[in-house]
Amino acid sequence: MAKGIVERIGHDDAILTHKPVGKEKYEIVTTILDHTVGIDLILKALTDKNHGVINDLSEISAAGHRVAHGGEFFKGSAIVDEKVKEEITKLFTIAPLHNPASMKGINAIEKFLPNIGQVVVFDTAFHQTIAPENFVFGIPYSFYTDQHIRKYGFHGTSHKFVADKACKLLGLDINASKIITCHLGSGASIAAVKNGKCVDTSMGFSPQDGLLMGTRCGSIDPSVITYIMETTGMSTKEVNDMINKQSGLQGVSGVSNDMRDIVKGMKEGNERCRIAFTIFVNRVKKFIGEYTAIMNGVDAVVMTGGIGENDVNSRVAILKDMEFFGISIDENICRNNSGVDVILSTPESKVKAIAVTTDEEFVIASDTYNLLK
Repeated sequence: MAKGIVERIGHDDAILTHKPVGKEKYEIVTTILDHTVGIDLILKALTDKNHGVINDLSEISAAGHRVAHGGEFFKGSAIVDEKVKEEITKLFTIAPLHNPASMKGINAIEKFLPNIGQVVVFDTAFHQTIAPENFVFGIPYSFYTDQHIRKYGFHGTSHKFVADKACKLLGLDINASKIITCHLGSGASIAAVKNGKCVDTSMGFSPQDGLLMGTRCGSIDPSVITYIMETTGMSTKEVNDMINKQSGLQGVSGVSNDMRDIVKGMKEGNERCRIAFTIFVNRVKKFIGEYTAIMNGVDAVVMTGGIGENDVNSRVAILKDMEFFGISIDENICRNNSGVDVILSTPESKVKAIAVTTDEEFVIASDTYNLLK
């Protein structure tokens, strides 16, 4: 019926974009100081007599929330109650950028729509099947038992959705298959899915670990961080900001955090863009190799996310020269199909490669409906 987004919350030039089906896009730039104000504006947009899509808020019977971190407590989606809110709040220290914002959204819905059901869907839940030998870090074990420091993994809703969708498109039984899902975008992660369950994933304690991303550095020697702090005097907050917002494709290339700009710069001869592109590609290849080894084989490699679905240069570079693993791609198909579900491998390829469009909102809506019905 409608799709929208609120951006730059906390600023005077925040933006509400509302796109009703069959009507003109509605957009305002205004002061949106917090999530409560943002959701109030969303609800007003949905019921506006000119660009709204419902007549009254009573037509809304449920709300679904994406929550980044569910810790070890949540192994699936959950109906919001006081205990659920308490557990989400306990994770504020682990996910300070995401969980507090999610809680503001939950509380705002409670304020404006006090009689409807709410469901929370966690980025981490799908990865709760990972065994201890794959989620415990090589530091004193007490940091896990006392402070719950471990690999959690993220993008779980996407990995779960595309693994299932890819198997259906390829005619595979997900409960008897070995799938590697590559969610590649500004944030990026890879998951090994064996017999329908996640056995490992590239993101770790935070969404910082693993692949090179738009502005995030991904896996890094931890001594680099302590050395930078000792030699520059940078604070913990400054270093955290640097590895989250100034690194990745942006930091290496010095040009952009957008893969389209990196590819353009590389084609124009920018050496730093070439290095950034190649780091990204090689890290994806390394995880595909690692997870193939861990699962003792692979039936399909799935490409999804903004880069995986749309950037043909990246996915060709990632999937080329992988014949050793049984992957043989049709480069013409790879280069001429973006933003669609398409098999990228040749008919004789032992391992299938496929691009699949993800739909995390559909997962949230489905879980919300199924839990509350």
